[in-house]
Amino acid sequence: MTRTEEFEQLRPLLFSIAYRILGSVSEAEDSVQETWLRFESSRTPHTSTKAFLSATVTRISIDVLRSARFRRERYVGQWLPEPLLSDPYEDPARSAELADSVSMAALLLLERLSPLERAVFVLREVFGFGYPEIASAVGRSEPACRQLAARARRHMDAGRPRFEADRQEREKLAARFFEALREGDVAGLRELLAADVQMVGDGGGKAPQLAHGTSGLENVARLLGAIFPWMVEIGVELEPREVNGHPGAIFRDRDNKVLNTLSLDIHEGRIQTIRSVINPDKLGHVGPVADAWEVNRELNQARRPPH
Repeated sequence: MTRTEEFEQLRPLLFSIAYRILGSVSEAEDSVQETWLRFESSRTPHTSTKAFLSATVTRISIDVLRSARFRRERYVGQWLPEPLLSDPYEDPARSAELADSVSMAALLLLERLSPLERAVFVLREVFGFGYPEIASAVGRSEPACRQLAARARRHMDAGRPRFEADRQEREKLAARFFEALREGDVAGLRELLAADVQMVGDGGGKAPQLAHGTSGLENVARLLGAIFPWMVEIGVELEPREVNGHPGAIFRDRDNKVLNTLSLDIHEGRIQTIRSVINPDKLGHVGPVADAWEVNRELNQARRPPH
């Protein structure tokens, strides 16, 4: 097997490690590319190509995350991870765990950890790496890595998101939600939302947001029921898709360009959190991006009562 073939075989794993550490598709792809350049130029024989590449992408991702933290502290509004439509790394035996570890809720929880804690947690708890490999990857001793893992696990367990266990039930509920959304059925939306439901949006100051932290069943149901029928009126279409391992959707304008993504957290038969990413900088990997400001202008004109 050539070096290129070895690398391509491991690329899905490398991307999945980097994305969970960074919460950014573009930064994860850049980290994987940098890993390839270092692998290509390396002349030292490796006992395990997987161990070498995993360690390299982890170190690069830690460095990127440290600089990203500075930018995120100055982010305009609510910061959300870049939406991921499909995780390239597959492990049928652990598909549910992998899906939960890449959810928006889990990635936001990971944001509370230090870069080292986050990397150790991802390698150990998500991908099952041994402590010798982790220690080599992050440049710390095994006992130090065990402490980092234990500390990260406590933080994650304390705020671990709860999801609907049955995937089919989640999908059925999401289908009902999107049908009610299309029809502007406020009563139907009320039946599907949790009493303390939250709706958050990430526009990054670069796009209009549908909601600035709207919460409560009645507020969210009325907002969604009032806005979406008008969006349909101006040609916006809703495409149900899995987003970050959970039910979601892509919204497209009349030219089929991506307006935003929506992801749903579902627990005990109710939607707990709705997260919308409309920042155009975070949507380029999904497809050509719509002009959200233009769509917003059209929406306001459509809602304006006739004179």
